[in-house]
Amino acid sequence: MKTQAEKAHAFAALHARKQAFVMPNPWDVGSARVLEALGFEALATTSSGFATSIGRVDGQAGRDAVIAHAAALSSATDVPVSGDLENGFGDAPEECAETIRRAAAAGLVGGSIEDFTGRRDQPLYELAQASERIRAAAEAAHGLGFPFMLTARAEGLLLREPDLADVIRRLQAFQEAGADVLFATGVRSAEDIAAIVREVDRPLNVLANLRGLALDVAQLEALGVRRISVGSLFANVAYGALIHAARELEQQGSFGFATEADRAHDLRKLLSR
Repeated sequence: MKTQAEKAHAFAALHARKQAFVMPNPWDVGSARVLEALGFEALATTSSGFATSIGRVDGQAGRDAVIAHAAALSSATDVPVSGDLENGFGDAPEECAETIRRAAAAGLVGGSIEDFTGRRDQPLYELAQASERIRAAAEAAHGLGFPFMLTARAEGLLLREPDLADVIRRLQAFQEAGADVLFATGVRSAEDIAAIVREVDRPLNVLANLRGLALDVAQLEALGVRRISVGSLFANVAYGALIHAARELEQQGSFGFATEADRAHDLRKLLSR
């Protein structure tokens, strides 16, 4: 197995090249090992997919469980793993810094901190506080002794009334605070992606599982996107297949879904690598 430092340098190098890379999101050790065997160069956890796998909804797993999950994926694979660290599991900048230190101790070589509070009355942190949270996380990340790619996520485009200009201001503030990668969650158009790329000077991650974002990898790369993730997409596809099959069995008493299992004919071979 590669060391954490080797994975960290490989992950940093992926962000430095001009070619975009796809970083899919496994939800358990099995899916992580399958994605590694299929040739992906890096992986990232998914808070939503993991939460579903333990019978909870997104945002309710808690820091201890998320860190333990990250450790399991990191130790089971030989590729770099970045963590979906939600909002850092605390309002205070010190909590974000502690989350980064714990993530690194778990074997991760990157992680994201978002500006979403989780509160309906104030869904986003004020810009000053959001920036201080990223600054504290960046100081922790950059003091580890190996490259740890800190991603700062601006969640404003997911709001009922999205404000692209505000999202760009936040991303600019986050890069000044020390973020290595920027992530505008919810961006859905080529025009908006191009606008963000023009206004920032850090690698941009785009989440490619949102409805309305009808762009493939080559098109995203042409727009200047450096990293592409899929969030809970793969987990939802898997659980969607489970629900479809279970409903057929329960409601119709038939096994027509069994033919879908043929798609996993090489699963044993992939897991044996």
